[in-house]
Amino acid sequence: MVKKQSAGGDISSAQAVLLGALAPGVNGPTWNTLKSTFLMLGICLAVMLGLAFSSCDSSLVLHVAFLVLIAVALFLLLNWFLEQTGLVSVEHQMQEMDLIPKDRTR
Repeated sequence: MVKKQSAGGDISSAQAVLLGALAPGVNGPTWNTLKSTFLMLGICLAVMLGLAFSSCDSSLVLHVAFLVLIAVALFLLLNWFLEQTGLVSVEHQMQEMDLIPKDRTR
């Protein structure tokens, strides 16, 4: 497991993802997890689309193609949103949740 050094001590990527689910903002490990989840979703949808084409059922192909369209649109909208807002650090999220003391130099 990859460890990151932070002001509050050692925090693993899994802990950073769980923290990212609870704290405001999106941290790097959470975004990487989302990208890998979308990759796995894309693989599953590609297999489903291949099976739909092999069954020669046009309504099934249409439904799976619509699912692919929804997944692509969601991924593009998430990318756009993160470009507008930016990523936050794990330490900042920990400070927001009062897990480590706030930095007084800011």
